Amino acid sequence: MTTPGVGPVVALTYRATVDVPARFRNSKAVGAVFGLTPSQHQSGEIDRIGSISKCGDAMMRTMLFEAAQAMLMRSAKWSWLKAWAMKIARHRGMKKAIVALARRLAVIMHRIWVDGTEFRWTREVAAA
Repeated sequence: MTTPGVGPVVALTYRATVDVPARFRNSKAVGAVFGLTPSQHQSGEIDRIGSISKCGDAMMRTMLFEAAQAMLMRSAKWSWLKAWAMKIARHRGMKKAIVALARRLAVIMHRIWVDGTEFRWTREVAAA
């Protein structure tokens, strides 16, 4: 719940949906499981990339979408993640930015769960 936009309902839904974080080889695979990656339409020489695949858990996808929307619209505190999403919104539109942020939130939440760390508000790397 240290991640902005993520409250107790989203955190519990995420924990119940993922269940065992070790079953994913890397954190990027979580976005695909929830159906937040682009679908592809291929036939012969045609290769089109469409909207999100929606092949995973619909409730978790909805929760992540709402968390991303709350982070962009309601949260007054800025972070590197919000700045990244706002840059996408400026170039591609708000809805695509919210979906991209939802996928990124899923990846970050998995990494936080595996590492046992908290969300870092800045991109600065801690000196080792």
